[in-house]
Amino acid sequence: MKKYSVLLAFFFVSFSHFSQEKVNWLSFEKAIELNKTNPKPILIDVYADWCGYCKKMDKETYENSVIATYINKHFYAIKLDGEGKEDIKYKGHTFKYQQQGRTEYHELAVAFLEGKLSYPTTIFLTKKEELLQKIPGYLTKERFEKILAFFKTEAYNGTTWEDFEKNFKSALNP
Repeated sequence: MKKYSVLLAFFFVSFSHFSQEKVNWLSFEKAIELNKTNPKPILIDVYADWCGYCKKMDKETYENSVIATYINKHFYAIKLDGEGKEDIKYKGHTFKYQQQGRTEYHELAVAFLEGKLSYPTTIFLTKKEELLQKIPGYLTKERFEKILAFFKTEAYNGTTWEDFEKNFKSALNP
């Protein structure tokens, strides 16, 4: 009997481990490197450590297994600290951490956000690393699921957001 209890406990621990997929966050350089051999759209989560809505989005949106699975399958996902101190090399330029008085920022975040730092902001790049869209603010898992599908399916090439949203079938709420 004890043997079966151990096996049953192992099964439940294993099942809960595998059912909770997490986003495979990559460094900026690693995602760009992988994109050269296996092109995919790129998702960049621009955040700051002190940002409450960034933490809320991590917990309620990115930790959702449907969202995490979809991101891992269809995108290269990058977490970009808008105030990060690590240098990032991209397109022949080294982007650095800057501090001016009490203001701290990373040059790459400023470049992508065109000087309008807002946390969290989700950025989508094409497979060719061209900027598609910047979406500032907290996104619920329900809204984010639609946005992910809109960019993954390239619906933006011929469908309005309104039409796409009307016809969207959610995997979160089937």
